[in-house]
Parts: sequence; C-alpha cells; structure tokens
Amino acid sequence: MSYGYSNNRGGFQLRPQWIIAGIIVVGTLIRYFGSSQVNPVTGEKQHVALSVSDEISLGLQSAPSMARQMGGEFDPNSKSGVLVREVGELLVAKSAARKSPYKFQFHLLRDPEMVNAFALPGGQVFITVGLLTRLQNEAQLAGVLGHEIGHVIHRHGAQHMAKGELGQLLVTAVGVASSDERSSGRTNQAIAGMVNSMVQLKYGRGDESQSDQFGLEAMSASGFDPSQMLGVMKVLADASKGNRQPEWMSSHPYPEHRQAQIEAWLSEKYPHGVPDSLTTGRKFKSREAREQEPPTKKRSPTR
Repeated sequence: MSYGYSNNRGGFQLRPQWIIAGIIVVGTLIRYFGSSQVNPVTGEKQHVALSVSDEISLGLQSAPSMARQMGGEFDPNSKSGVLVREVGELLVAKSAARKSPYKFQFHLLRDPEMVNAFALPGGQVFITVGLLTRLQNEAQLAGVLGHEIGHVIHRHGAQHMAKGELGQLLVTAVGVASSDERSSGRTNQAIAGMVNSMVQLKYGRGDESQSDQFGLEAMSASGFDPSQMLGVMKVLADASKGNRQPEWMSSHPYPEHRQAQIEAWLSEKYPHGVPDSLTTGRKFKSREAREQEPPTKKRSPTR
C-alpha cells in the first residue's frame, strides 16, 4: 500500500505525512516565537509559556505537593525555619529581585537526607534540612537561596515549559513525517526525542550558570562573602560522589565546573580579594557536632 504521490516516472513523491508534519512544524514555530514577553526584572525578551500571574498561581498551587514529596514543611516558626525566611527575604530586598512582581516565600523541607534546593515559578523557594545541615554559615545559605531566586526572576521555569512544548511537538512532527506501514517512524521519533532532551539539558546548564551569577551578586549586595559559594559547591560535590551521571546527560554542570566559573567571577569582581565588609554571617554548628549533642529533654507540662 502506497501513501505517497507519484508522477509515475519514479520521481519525487509527495507524501501526505510530510504535509501534515509541515503544518505541525509551522504552527508550532509560530506559536513559540509569537509567545514572547519582556522580563519585568531583566528587560530581556523571552519566549515563555506562562504570564507572570500564571507563574505565581502555578507556584502556589504546586508548593504543597512538592513539600509533601520531601517530608513536608519544617515548622516555619522554628529557629531554622525563621533563619531560612530571614536570609531569603534579605536577599530579595537587597537585589534586583525586589523589582520583580513575584511574591517570594521561603520553605524549609523536612527531608534530612536529600541534599537539594529548588524554586517553582512565581517565587516559591525550597531548601531541604539535608542541605541546610551541611552548610557552614549564613553566607552559604544565602548562596543557595540566591541561586534559586535567580531561577525565578530569569523565568527559567516558564522558558523551559515553552521549550519543552516546542520540542515535543517537533518530535511529534518527525514521527508523523517518517511513519510508514512498517512503523519505522517510531524509531525516528525516539531518536528525535533523545536529541530534544539533550537540547533541553544544554539550556538547563546555561540556566544554572546564570543563576549562580545572580546568587553571587545577591550575596554581595546583602553583605555576604560571595566566596562562600565555593563551600556550597564542595557540599554538592561531596553529596553526589559515586552517584552521578555523565555531565552531558545532566541538567546541572558538575560542581567542580561551576566552581571554576565562580572563581572566575570572583577574580573579575574582586581582583584584590573580597573586602572585609562582606562576611560569612552567623556560623552554623557542623552536622557531626549536632549529631553528637544529647537529645533535648522534654519538660513535663506545668500543672
């Protein structure tokens, strides 16, 4: 059974699948490039899938579910919860993030083993107890939170949603264009899907570098020593030892490569060394010291 158009001379055949695929490609590109918005903080023109109000709504709606996946939220009124909130709010107030329309909220998650921090579109920022307890001081906490704030104000989440939609529809077009009675289009579609994933990872690594730079700038503006970000990279490197995939398959550059970029930024920004006015802030007890402390005795209720 033939699906193509033949001129009966063995020449070029125009297959209906190609026409359909072409329509999908053209429509997808028009939609993607027509969805540009100007970033309210950076002034950059970006292709995004959501409006600012949509980002805020999505973040607020998704926050409880994300928290549940990592043990739920730590008591926001606890000493650690207040610390995370205060450092995060200071970074917002002292950096370009203060000009953004996002309503930042900072959450400490209960998971004691997961070494992670992330941000949802719209300003919901999270850090796990597992990461917080491995940090040495406020400056390192500021580096982590500043990095996540950078993802929000650069609208990386909304950008990735748009790129993901673009890539998926183009993958679909490849599958349609190459389909035949032997179903060989499935193989081509799978290959195209892998290529699309690699492209998205490339963009992801660029986003990480951009957010690192924002975090360094926010740390400095807030009075924290930005060189403490190097300590954060060591924590991440130690946490990932023996359990990481090749860098080209990862959304994050290896910590040691991020460290090199941070060192280059520090050399350019502070060629004579970080000034004494920028500090580490309060120092934290080491994880080992906390684990060796005797448990706090519960007081009997007063009668």
